Amino acid sequence: MPTIRQLQYLVTLADTGSFAEAARLSHVSQPALSQQIKAMEERLSVKLLDRSSTGAILTPIGRSIVSKARGILGEVRNIEELARSTATGLTGTLRLGTTPTLGPYLLSPIIAELHRAAPGLRLYVREGIPDEQALAVSRGELDVMLGPLPIRGDDLEIEPLFREPLLLVSAVDSELAKGPVDASALAGQVLLSLDTRHHLHRETSDIAAAHGMVLSPDYEGTSLDSLHMMAASGLGLTVLPKLYLQSDVGGLAGLQIVNVAGWKAHRSVALAWRRGTSMEAAFRVIADHVQRSARRMLGED
Repeated sequence: MPTIRQLQYLVTLADTGSFAEAARLSHVSQPALSQQIKAMEERLSVKLLDRSSTGAILTPIGRSIVSKARGILGEVRNIEELARSTATGLTGTLRLGTTPTLGPYLLSPIIAELHRAAPGLRLYVREGIPDEQALAVSRGELDVMLGPLPIRGDDLEIEPLFREPLLLVSAVDSELAKGPVDASALAGQVLLSLDTRHHLHRETSDIAAAHGMVLSPDYEGTSLDSLHMMAASGLGLTVLPKLYLQSDVGGLAGLQIVNVAGWKAHRSVALAWRRGTSMEAAFRVIADHVQRSARRMLGED
């Protein structure tokens, strides 16, 4: 029979369609991963993949085996979770994924409060790209993730938590910073964003399109702090989350919120975990705690 590790490699390869990317996500060399897939094919006496210079495509029997493998890996994860869970589940170490556009300013106060409520709980926090983290949750590399919607995954339970306003900001000496402006005044303005892997890029792109702004192709930020600094230097306008702007991590140093008539931009934030996990009750407790904390910080309570 194939090993659990071989099944994990096959599922990761099916998700990515690339030996190089599957090897990177699996933290092994590409030759090692390729050798394990080949060994699995020889063991089963079937061809799982059609290989080409551009990647790998599952054969019909390969697709069927991947479907079964997902179920097997899910059961293995449930056994591991059950072994480390207690009556409430709020003990032990949970692997929590989040995005750099959310975790640094939201999680610090929430984790402190959660620790007081559940002192036996430990959180291993890993930042990353939302789409990659959703795959990591599906594969069991993360237990739960906190991120902006949409979160994609047929095997994921997704719990929407709150809506966070997205605010337009400029350097303090910008003409737009001097008072209320009509939306038409934004036409032609340069808007800075993160790179395309981040959900915030899509939201910023939509805002630019709606207001006739020019999304800068030359100066993409790598973090909210980099957007903050570039906007404060006068390089262009940018869109930043409200909780970031009112946090100690972010703040408004060098920035001014542009008061645009009718501005209603926002993003939705959710918690996601594998459907059917034995830890669901614990995750819903965490979701409720994050929701209440975020809404309080936003002044909605």
